[in-house]
Amino acid sequence: MRTRLVCTTLLATGALLASAGCGGNGNSSSDTAAKPRTVKAVAGCGKTGWTDPSDLAADRAPARCDKGAPAPAKLTKTRKLTIATGTLSAEYVAPLELAVQKGEFKKEGLDVTLKVLPTPDALPLLAKGDIDAQWAAPEAAVMNGISGGFDIKWVAGNFSPDPKSKSGMWVRLKKGQNPDHVPMAGRRLGTMIGKGSVISYPMDKALKKHGGGLDKIQFQQLGSADVLTALQNGGVDSAWLLDPVWRKVDGDKRYAFLGGQPLGEPLGGLLFGPKLLKEDPDAGVALLRAYIRTVNTYFAGDYKKHPAFVADLAGLLKTDKTVLESTPPLRMDWEIRAGTTDRLQAAYRAAGVSKGDPLAEDKVVDRALYGEAVGHKP
Repeated sequence: MRTRLVCTTLLATGALLASAGCGGNGNSSSDTAAKPRTVKAVAGCGKTGWTDPSDLAADRAPARCDKGAPAPAKLTKTRKLTIATGTLSAEYVAPLELAVQKGEFKKEGLDVTLKVLPTPDALPLLAKGDIDAQWAAPEAAVMNGISGGFDIKWVAGNFSPDPKSKSGMWVRLKKGQNPDHVPMAGRRLGTMIGKGSVISYPMDKALKKHGGGLDKIQFQQLGSADVLTALQNGGVDSAWLLDPVWRKVDGDKRYAFLGGQPLGEPLGGLLFGPKLLKEDPDAGVALLRAYIRTVNTYFAGDYKKHPAFVADLAGLLKTDKTVLESTPPLRMDWEIRAGTTDRLQAAYRAAGVSKGDPLAEDKVVDRALYGEAVGHKP
């Protein structure tokens, strides 16, 4: 029998269960499962609209349908949906924002509002059905929430990095060291991301290549404006640098890039609560159809090759066009790889932010709705 975590444990990881109950919200995963849904072939998607989840190759081509596919299938009655997101200025949120701007959700009969909410605030609202979806990741707080009874599933991916990206772990080299082997045990790591983030997984992977590990380093959580400064002035030995901050040290022989998010493996995306999973899966599929169509239409390849589009994107994200152009494009990807949640949970346990038995993948992941959106039959 699965070990259940008490509410105080979940509060410590940021999931505010007090507002939604702790394993007793009436929307538990133990409720009667939804009836099987009919999956029909979708024009423009075909064989390339789905890839084998077990394919973990770094050079795996993400699933793609034709431009404009899957075509809208407007609901008979308009649904008002709220999607929570931690930010509206990050590039990985662009497909959702563009779907709103270009009317892709409206074509499905959806009136979508994007609402900025941190994951800890949004999670109990999602579990209660007060919001419909969350653009986030299966962080430790999410895993602990599901263990505690939240009926939440990860239903679609977001992106993986371009091979040319160096967003990730950077270290300041000591005298005599080279990038091929940098002893990391005992070093101080500066990051704006806590141990309970999905970034714990690639952090642990990069550290272990150099004799470290999440249990062998010291974390120092810093503000976004302080991470680079601390690395440069010696306040920390290493740092997790995001786009486009890593460009400030790229090419400087005093620093080395140790690794970032695994290629071809999204670590976040859309989370659905009970409303779209069980009460109104038609709206859930419609939302995913609009999202997938937006990716296929606007983000299928190197979308940064088109200056006019980059300018529009910069305006949408309220950022500088040159900042967007300074980093490689993201590989937008709506699919979820097999075993990702197992690897994430192993990292959370190594970081000491997760307790109890690990959750099986089918308790966390549901690929059926995006499969239906592209016409993939299990």
